[in-house]
Amino acid sequence: MSEAVIQNVQERMEKALQNLRREFASVRAGRATPAMLDKVMVEYYGAQMPVNQVGSVTSPEPRQLVISPWEKSMLGEIEKAIQKSDLGLNPSNDGSVIRLVIPALTEERRQELVKQVRKLAEEARVSIRNIRRDGNDELKKAEKNGEITEDEARRLMDKIQQVTDKSIAQVDSLLEDKEKDVTQV
Repeated sequence: MSEAVIQNVQERMEKALQNLRREFASVRAGRATPAMLDKVMVEYYGAQMPVNQVGSVTSPEPRQLVISPWEKSMLGEIEKAIQKSDLGLNPSNDGSVIRLVIPALTEERRQELVKQVRKLAEEARVSIRNIRRDGNDELKKAEKNGEITEDEARRLMDKIQQVTDKSIAQVDSLLEDKEKDVTQV
């Protein structure tokens, strides 16, 4: 039972880190990456779908994305979805593909992105701490019910703290890399 708690905590913290990586990938850093459009949802036969599921997204140049919809009728919908998104991009539709030119970031926009990235990192840290708390609560409950000894509970809580420290260090490392990426001219 006790090792299962540790395993559960580790898995949940890894999921929090994966989520942070996905969030960071969608933050625009001056270079065009298809992941920037992951959160842009398009109306497709009555359902909301990500852009990358209604067409292919490629990056032929460092500052350009090209979206080739699988159905030409989707061009208008994709264009509208991009304009409604908070990416600040202006799509150009040539009748067969949509081109997105990624403008160079202004210093002001870079600072906004740094704030956004720090906020995402802090949310990940809070999530990791909540997972630690849940794991510790589970161990305390097991100790109270006599399933594990007090020493065993202490040892496992220390182990959970080690996993937490490691995960938070990874968040800090990811944050540092993304800040460099965003502030790089």
